[in-house]
Amino acid sequence: MDDQNKNLILAMVLSSLVLIVWMILFAPDPVEAPTTADSPAATSAVPGAEAPAAEGEATPSDAIAATPQAPRVTIETPSLDGSISLAGGRIDTLSLKNYDVAVEPGSPEVRLLSPVGDAHPYYAVFGWVPGRDLDASEVPTPETVWEIEGGATLTPETPVTLRWESPAGLVFRRTISVDDKFMFTVTQTVENPTQTTVRLAPYGLVARHGEPPDQSGFFILHEGAIRRTDGTLEEIGYGDIPDLDADDVWGPAASVEEAQSTGWVGFTDHYWMTTLIPEQGEPFTSVVQYVPEQQIYRTIARMPAVDVAPGQTETSTTRVFAGAKEWDTIRDYEAGREITGFLPSLTYFLGLEGDAQIDGFVDAIDWGWFYFLTKPIFFVLHELNVLIGNMGIAIIALTFFIKALLFPLARKSYISMARMKELQPEMEKLKERAGDDRQKLQTGMMQLYKDNKVNPAAGCLPILMQIPIFFSLYKVIFVTIELRHAPFFGPFQDLSSPDPTSIWNFFGLLPWAAPDTGTLLATIFIGILPILLGISMWIQQKLNPAPADPTQQMIFAWMPWIFMFMLGGFASGLVVYWIANNTITFSQQYLIMRSHGYKPDLWGNIRGKNKTPVPATANKDDAPGRKK
Repeated sequence: MDDQNKNLILAMVLSSLVLIVWMILFAPDPVEAPTTADSPAATSAVPGAEAPAAEGEATPSDAIAATPQAPRVTIETPSLDGSISLAGGRIDTLSLKNYDVAVEPGSPEVRLLSPVGDAHPYYAVFGWVPGRDLDASEVPTPETVWEIEGGATLTPETPVTLRWESPAGLVFRRTISVDDKFMFTVTQTVENPTQTTVRLAPYGLVARHGEPPDQSGFFILHEGAIRRTDGTLEEIGYGDIPDLDADDVWGPAASVEEAQSTGWVGFTDHYWMTTLIPEQGEPFTSVVQYVPEQQIYRTIARMPAVDVAPGQTETSTTRVFAGAKEWDTIRDYEAGREITGFLPSLTYFLGLEGDAQIDGFVDAIDWGWFYFLTKPIFFVLHELNVLIGNMGIAIIALTFFIKALLFPLARKSYISMARMKELQPEMEKLKERAGDDRQKLQTGMMQLYKDNKVNPAAGCLPILMQIPIFFSLYKVIFVTIELRHAPFFGPFQDLSSPDPTSIWNFFGLLPWAAPDTGTLLATIFIGILPILLGISMWIQQKLNPAPADPTQQMIFAWMPWIFMFMLGGFASGLVVYWIANNTITFSQQYLIMRSHGYKPDLWGNIRGKNKTPVPATANKDDAPGRKK
């Protein structure tokens, strides 16, 4: 076996191992959105009121009892429904009206926030931490029952105002408003009618009891705490938060960053996010914290302490994003305005128009290390979907777009490959003359390439270019919510999930269900799309005769069918892309071969009758590699 065959086999084995490891060890489980459960939770650890360790170092407390029964304010918007508990004024019940847990009709809405008492409480609270000599009883706690002063139902048109008066006479108000998407605005005021100046620090906090049970567990996706501080993005996974260093002020596991002017902090999941956004342009303290006693994860935005003189009122405003990570919605929040139309979207995407109102907010979507590819790929795919109205067809259109960009490189590659095939007879003669002299063979090959102006590495360039594009597109399909439950046609109603059809039930014609995704049966009894992928790879190979070498012939014969089974468990949107890519590549290569003097005998190659390319004309003098 010569070195060329050894290298080919090694490359195939390594490629196969990479895909097998990817599919078996790292493939995500089916994602189920959080739903309400019946089992009770332990006590809540939310910020209360305690004297600061030192002046200006007010911190939320760690141990607060569970939420008492209290009246609720209903939340009703085009995108959200839920409620706010008057105990602490917590935003703790929230569902996403436009997103269901599963594709099947009648599936329940995705539940984002849940109150204490559910299996996995997840909520946002706000308040003031006392400073100086102000007693803790003089500020509202997460258990304080507020009164409704204005508005009984929170809608985009009707904000809600809550009121509470301390024993000493301090008057606290909390006005909560919401837009028609996912952004709440919480305005806290404290009025001091007493004769003494008081010092307080406003804060907002998002608390999560335990790790969420519905994590994807996939290494290419960040789930956990996320924050941006003065232009720096930081991601801390749920598993890493308990291992944070101890902080003298904030406790045994905390990461503290001081933002001078811009930033935000919260929790991000696969498709959903709850994030605190303090007033931009103002300093604040950003904290990611773990409370080990109650196993609670917290993200906190604490604003600087303020002095409220007698007769004065101080105000603090914090926004809360709680909803789906829709790219255009998050982009509009970042820009501070609604952006509609392709040209305005492109202008903002390229950074040519306006300053961001929420710095880097669109980076809450996990674009990954190759963001310079994933972002433009998603942008083009998103705009194509807006234009076409079908994500599957948009993926095919994206494939045409990518192939058009790479066509000049592909053309050179195909021409080089054609010339290499023309030189095969000369190569065989060189091998016979060189015998076992490897140095002589290498020298002769290089001279042959030089004389005929052939670059042997040119044929690899399109493949190398496809690798980062392929994985970037996989990232886009897996991470972005726009692909979640995105239909194509017929049985393909979720392009972010594997092909739901199966040979097991003859693609739905037999009266039993297909094997569950991720099982061995599902890997063996693949669906329609993986089969089309294997066929498209096989036909693409048949543009050229089978290699004369038996080892290479065997490898190329098995390659399409191995990839067909290995990629059967990938997202169907990715398989659609690969099928389209193979089909376009076949067409390009066929036309280029015809234009350079060769008419591929596809049927002859399928039957294995051909060993060399068939000239389009018997006397084609200007064919690649043919000396005139």
